[in-house]
Amino acid sequence: MKTFVAALMGAVALSAGPALAQVTAPPDPDPAPPPAHAPNGRWAARGWADRIVLSPAADAARGAAVAWRTDVRQTSAEAQIAEEIDGPLLGFFARTVAGTTAPIQNENGQALYHQVRFEDLQPATRYVYRVRAADGWSEWLPFRTAAADFAPFRFIYLGDTQNDILEIGSRVIRSALKEAGPAALVVHAGDLVAQRETKVHDDEWGEWTEAGGRAFAMTPQLPAPGNHEYVDHILPDGTESRLLGPHWPLQFALPANGAPGAEQTSYFVDYQGVRFIVLDGTAAIDLGASESQTRWLDQTLASSPARWNVALFHQPIYTCARPEDTEELKTAWKPIFDARRIDLVLQGHDHCYGRVSDPAGAEASRANSDAGRPQGPVYVVSVTGSKMYGLNDRADAQPVRAAENTELYQLVDVEADRLNFRAFTATGRLYDAFTLVKGEDGLNRLIETEETLLAARRCDGEAGPDDRPCTAEIKD
Repeated sequence: MKTFVAALMGAVALSAGPALAQVTAPPDPDPAPPPAHAPNGRWAARGWADRIVLSPAADAARGAAVAWRTDVRQTSAEAQIAEEIDGPLLGFFARTVAGTTAPIQNENGQALYHQVRFEDLQPATRYVYRVRAADGWSEWLPFRTAAADFAPFRFIYLGDTQNDILEIGSRVIRSALKEAGPAALVVHAGDLVAQRETKVHDDEWGEWTEAGGRAFAMTPQLPAPGNHEYVDHILPDGTESRLLGPHWPLQFALPANGAPGAEQTSYFVDYQGVRFIVLDGTAAIDLGASESQTRWLDQTLASSPARWNVALFHQPIYTCARPEDTEELKTAWKPIFDARRIDLVLQGHDHCYGRVSDPAGAEASRANSDAGRPQGPVYVVSVTGSKMYGLNDRADAQPVRAAENTELYQLVDVEADRLNFRAFTATGRLYDAFTLVKGEDGLNRLIETEETLLAARRCDGEAGPDDRPCTAEIKD
């Protein structure tokens, strides 16, 4: 078996060679508990397609893409697509589309990832598709293309999943999908997996795709990369650096319209009057891709035809947990957000909830709201998974709403002149809500909700807000 680092470096090469046999050790008649980082055989590739994830094209009205995994016997990427009908003959007029295939090798053995891009689709149209594996086709999976022009829709926003993905984080993802109803998209603010912590990296990706299940194959996913999507990498001079993990470019067939130096991790998507702009904070901070992403961000906003513009990235401009904000990103990107009047900035990384609608603080934001004065953009940090950070000393004054030791999901309803944002706890209770109303001057007024919100969730020393110990780690 290749070493782990060697496998990482070779993961993006295309595969056309013969299948290699997967070697497994005989079972231990009296196995000991597995050590940390031991693989779980449950996630090894087999003869049926798994880890099927749908992504939108840059123009989501006219294209989509799918990525999936198989064992090494399925050496080519092949999918079929057709317009959905009310009867059973889904494949009667289906067209076959070929794509690309790439190998991956890790503790779970060898596997192949496949990607296919569906182009020249019709706007606002229901389609079905299926993907091939050695033991047969997947089921037919339905999805809908975006409308060509503005139309109202709802999307789901999720913060870091990262730890205990299947054990704990999955219930929040599934609750969001259940409660959202006809959500058009799901956006993820990075650290989908943990990597470098307690589980084999490939197991974590198995858990993440299982947490979303076939919903991730039927509802387009827009992920931003977090620092945990990167793996540690030692340079020839012995210094530590980061390398994009092998799963990211294989698991997501994303639009190829990103910034130089961050082509695999930055991109934008136009969906029914909203431009989603995805940035890579890790590449900007650690890998020298700040300047190129900053220029690209400015150009992408300047050329946006959308009524609403939403930025998505991992490290927050205004932190709810750490002593200091992410100054590199704040210095580079906030002036552009202000000048280009971006509407909403969605982030993760901090493992707490915080909503900043005026950097001067919650009191200033409420005063602006009461007076009907323009404000924005609105910056939100949220968390989906089990890992928790304690709130910092600004949490009582700067964010309008904050929480610790709380898992959340967010539903965002987009209308022509207003954007309705609601944050729910894992049990479905409303924790934060506001509306941005876009005036004829193009500026946003923020209206705080009049609905009853759940009481603020904070730790009190060692006591958490659920009559259980506080697990929020203090960041210093």
